[in-house]
Amino acid sequence: MPPAAETVRDEVDGGEGDSGARRRPGLRSVLRPGLRSVLPSVLPSVLRPSLRSGSSPRGPLAPAAAAPLAASLLTAALLCLATALSRTYPFGPVTRNIVDLGQQYLPFHAYWRALLLGETHGDAFLNWNSGFGSNFLGDIGTYLSSPFDLLVVLFPADRIELALYVVTAAKISAAGAAAALLLLRLRPGPWPVAAVLGTAYALSGWTLNYGATVPMWLDGLVAFPLLCLVGEWARTARRPVLGPLVVALAWIANFYTAYMATLGAAVFLAVRLLTTEESTTAGHQTAGQQADGQQTAGQSIARQRIAGALRAARSVLIGIGLAAPLVVVVFLGTKVADPTPVTTFAPAAWTDLLARFLPATASVASPALFIGTPALALALTLPFNRAVAPRVRAGWTAAVVLMTLSLQWEPTHLLWHAGASPNGIPYRQTFVLSGLLLIAAWLSVAQGVPRPAALLAGGALLGALALAARGSVDIDAWTFPAFLAAAALALAAALLAREGVRRNAVRTAGRLLPVLAVILFVVAQAGETAVTGKRIEEQQRSEVSWSPRTGPWHASAAREAARADAWPRYRTDPGEVPGGNDVLLVGGQGADYYSSLTADVTSSTLASLGFGYYAKGRHPVTLDNPVTDALFSIGTRLRSEPTEPVRQDARPRAEVTATTTPVPPLVTVRPREARAPRPGDSAFVRQELLLGASVYELPRDTRRTGRTLTTRCPAGSEVWFWAPEYKGSATLAGAEAGGTAVDFEGKPPSVRAPMRALGTVPASGEVRIDLLPEAGIRLPRQPVGCLVRERLDSAVRQLTATGATRVSAGGHGVTAELPPGSTGVAVLAAPRISGWRCAAGDAEAVPARAYQGLVAVPLDGRATTVGCTFRPPGLRLGGAVGAAALLALAATVFLRRRSLRARP
Repeated sequence: MPPAAETVRDEVDGGEGDSGARRRPGLRSVLRPGLRSVLPSVLPSVLRPSLRSGSSPRGPLAPAAAAPLAASLLTAALLCLATALSRTYPFGPVTRNIVDLGQQYLPFHAYWRALLLGETHGDAFLNWNSGFGSNFLGDIGTYLSSPFDLLVVLFPADRIELALYVVTAAKISAAGAAAALLLLRLRPGPWPVAAVLGTAYALSGWTLNYGATVPMWLDGLVAFPLLCLVGEWARTARRPVLGPLVVALAWIANFYTAYMATLGAAVFLAVRLLTTEESTTAGHQTAGQQADGQQTAGQSIARQRIAGALRAARSVLIGIGLAAPLVVVVFLGTKVADPTPVTTFAPAAWTDLLARFLPATASVASPALFIGTPALALALTLPFNRAVAPRVRAGWTAAVVLMTLSLQWEPTHLLWHAGASPNGIPYRQTFVLSGLLLIAAWLSVAQGVPRPAALLAGGALLGALALAARGSVDIDAWTFPAFLAAAALALAAALLAREGVRRNAVRTAGRLLPVLAVILFVVAQAGETAVTGKRIEEQQRSEVSWSPRTGPWHASAAREAARADAWPRYRTDPGEVPGGNDVLLVGGQGADYYSSLTADVTSSTLASLGFGYYAKGRHPVTLDNPVTDALFSIGTRLRSEPTEPVRQDARPRAEVTATTTPVPPLVTVRPREARAPRPGDSAFVRQELLLGASVYELPRDTRRTGRTLTTRCPAGSEVWFWAPEYKGSATLAGAEAGGTAVDFEGKPPSVRAPMRALGTVPASGEVRIDLLPEAGIRLPRQPVGCLVRERLDSAVRQLTATGATRVSAGGHGVTAELPPGSTGVAVLAAPRISGWRCAAGDAEAVPARAYQGLVAVPLDGRATTVGCTFRPPGLRLGGAVGAAALLALAATVFLRRRSLRARP
């Protein structure tokens, strides 16, 4: 046999190991008789035909279908089991809304459901509910563009938590199915094992620790095995049209993790190209052609590798081009988003990194590498498994080792994260390493149980890893008991499988052994995964912030918001509802908005006016202040008073009241700006500049003595305290003032406390504020302002008299009718984010001006109407790129059809 053909045989068959050794029976050939003798009465139409190795299975379900189906079902069952064991909703009373899941993703999915059902004021371009008007197409591309997210329309509004859990479970189950399908495409083998390894990928530590609470990242988990399949198709010159469509779907679903999955698929393809030497045209060659010299064969293989890489690049470029209308909008949205503090990457301690391979470990400071002890043990046998071709062992071992090292080196860390070290979780690419490890495990077991030497070597490596990790801070009380139990079961499974191989070789009884081996393997992997999921959920709830489950409080606020809604005559602000992003959950048009794309203009404008924020500026929150209510035309404000403590295991209740006050219309007319804001201006001054009237009495002499502030204000005015970086309480002393302590939560740079009212100035005019800080006292130069209501009422009447007489709003635009002869500037009470275009009268629309951070249109005294529309930046550019990619895809279809017609 010529060298090239012999190499092909070794790659396909797994090699013979030692020279001259008889080929051992594969695990598939051992499993087949055992399962057939035990299970025909239970699963005659599923297991028996699907265990056949031929290309024409006798039953209705072939391995390529059985493995993904079993993987998805097992994944869903284990995910639900872990949730139930931790008593978490929907299988228990405890909330699962930790950190951003409750503050951000749950509200976005609630709004997405409402938008799809036509129940919102905005459209796919503009969200009128959040941040006084935000770029919603960017948010769709960041959080909601996955096809799985469409499932939310199948659930009622008061079951949005269940809808999001189902979406999460569907994504994770799909990832397991895709991984199992990939494994069988790489090499034939026993589909039950492929199904278990697919589940191990879907329920890796990355999923349990990160992905399950960041549901849009799960699209990357699904994308990685699918993009690897695209690489396989490109390598073998198959499916040139479907490949780009898969890439496009992955990048549309979530471009952020799709980028990481694409890099991982490139690693996968590189290893496959370097370790596989089969010819894509071998089936059309004669024996004489296949027997050409080694040099000719080498040149042919090199050409095939280059051609495969080029086909893969074509698929990726066309696919990303097809996704460009959404990706470009998101990319440009990040350019104008509120910047987060620069994060310097610090690699995790190697002890902690090794510990994360073990079960029941959770941390955001180290990579989540758990794939299950049985699966990890199989992966560790690959370097020593001489039944696998040497180049395959070397290639995949090198890929896993280099990928692991890339987690700890800053240049590759930045490469994985598109050049910017992320805040919060620095190891977001770990799912790629999990996939590579499970591919290694499959290649080691697909053609048969590894021999004792390989099992011993892999077991020794596993033991050394656990020993080295024993001092890590990430080790949980459940870690080593779960690890040892899984390892023992995996060892028993390996021994039973080896014994089954031996008995099958000498043609003796023992058909139950391979079945028992598979059962033990499933129990070991599944049990350890369920325990890990349980412990991670429990650890996260005890260590990070959480939001309560949606319930009566949210329902009461939603009813009041719907009853009071008068948009666009004025806004309705739902106030503070537990969970964050209140307006997306209960309705209204408030300031609350939490997104990675929160515009810097929105964040800085609101912060300068006294609004607070979380998440380093990307989560502005409501401000219950009559001046800002007038500035943003908030006519109705909801206020909630909890009637019971807010707990993790209960749905909160509250008494919700609505208060309506006169405010100017959404579009007002102002004179030309008198002066621009100065860096040292307080929030009180900024409010007055935007209002165009002096409404605060700003004390010039505010003295601080220890923890007490003293000053003087007009009797009967309202004392407002502005201390964005202060953490503690403030109390206005005196019987007339009320003496109620007001809490402030400033924690720079992540949290900025909003301006808050302390009470009424007593008849003496003396103001004394007692501070009780939790740390040092950090106050601005002008922390106290006394609001005189008569002045504010006069300013509101003036703006109402000169403002728009009628305002109408569409999905992403506003039109206002103005009093005749209006001059100066028409101001729309919305932050001037990128994408606004406006016109006065019949003039052509141009990019909007800014007036103290809000949308503005210059007036010349002749126009009686103004109109503004919002178009997400990058939509035209992305559309043009998408059209070009569509033409390239059409050309690919044409060339493919012509090639098929020309082929004899």
